[in-house]
Amino acid sequence: MFPRDLLPPKTSFFLFGPRGTGKSTWVRRHFADAFLINLLGAEAMLRYERDPSRLSAEVLAQPRGRWIVIDEVQRVPRLLDEVHLLMEEHGYKRFALTGSSARKLRRGAANLLAGRAVVRNLFPLTAAEAGFSVPVGQLLRFGAMPLSVTAPDEGAREEYLRAFVTTYLSEEIKAEALVRDLGGFARFLEIAALAAGQRTNVSAIARDAGVSRETARGYFEVLIDTLVASWLPAWRPRAKVKETALPKLYWFDPGVLHAAAGGFDQPLPSDWNNVLMEHLVVHEIRSRMHYAGVKGSLGYWATPSGNEVDFVWWHGRDVVAIEVKHAREFRREFTRGVDAVRANSKAAGYIVYRGERELLVDDIRVLPVEIFLRQLHTGNIIG
Repeated sequence: MFPRDLLPPKTSFFLFGPRGTGKSTWVRRHFADAFLINLLGAEAMLRYERDPSRLSAEVLAQPRGRWIVIDEVQRVPRLLDEVHLLMEEHGYKRFALTGSSARKLRRGAANLLAGRAVVRNLFPLTAAEAGFSVPVGQLLRFGAMPLSVTAPDEGAREEYLRAFVTTYLSEEIKAEALVRDLGGFARFLEIAALAAGQRTNVSAIARDAGVSRETARGYFEVLIDTLVASWLPAWRPRAKVKETALPKLYWFDPGVLHAAAGGFDQPLPSDWNNVLMEHLVVHEIRSRMHYAGVKGSLGYWATPSGNEVDFVWWHGRDVVAIEVKHAREFRREFTRGVDAVRANSKAAGYIVYRGERELLVDDIRVLPVEIFLRQLHTGNIIG
């Protein structure tokens, strides 16, 4: 069991994260004495779906100070009305509500308890949580899902990730009736995976997937709501240049992305390793920001003229520009985008690459990815 950096809140909370990130394990570790309701099984789900008031009857038999854990709460959204009642009318204030999808909670009667519960996210393992023991090459190809990291060999990791994508389609999507055409969504999923990390052209992806633009837009919403992917916005400072505004889509784990794109079956585009490395870095940055409470925003920067920086973190006047390259050797051209950002702001600049040497080039730090990850998680990069 890996120690996780997410600290348990003192009051009621939602814990969101894709299937397999370890939410149930984390909750059981921190709330071992809680009263547990697990909705993952069909029998339990149907029981509470038929009679949501059953939850109130069971909780009222528990002491007010006891934690109440409801696992996969999105499977019966109406239970949140009962939780709301228990909070307001009966003084129960300690609910831990986990979910792998926020879609039904937002679209049902539930309104995330109108702010009465804080929201926390659990990501795949970070390099720090794994004790920096997992080789970067493994993280790029197989990601950092706990069951992938602990699998005995590459064959087992590949099998797990293939099954994860299949399970996502058959269980998370089909069982919750999130899309009508599962075949069309499967085609979209592969194309969206191959387009990950690029500025998102919904019309082009819809055309390649053979679906309408509105259908593709809805499919993107499914990816976001089920926490499989998230948008990375464009950073648009008030500079004298015209920035690109389209967001980029990043998946939650490079291994799942690799499997969804068909990387275990066919050779992928020549720049694919760079796409995977960007996903590794953005996962680590987002996890660090969330777990450590680092304020600020994360985005990317690009101009029509071709200048681009993969990741920009900003908080007020503090700006950090991070360019990611899979190359083993540093080349001076890697700094072009960071140089352009620094020409209009007092940004700290980093180049992250697969080489072994740490360099300083015109006040831009060039770091091997292993060193960058260590410094990120000790607070030396952002925040």
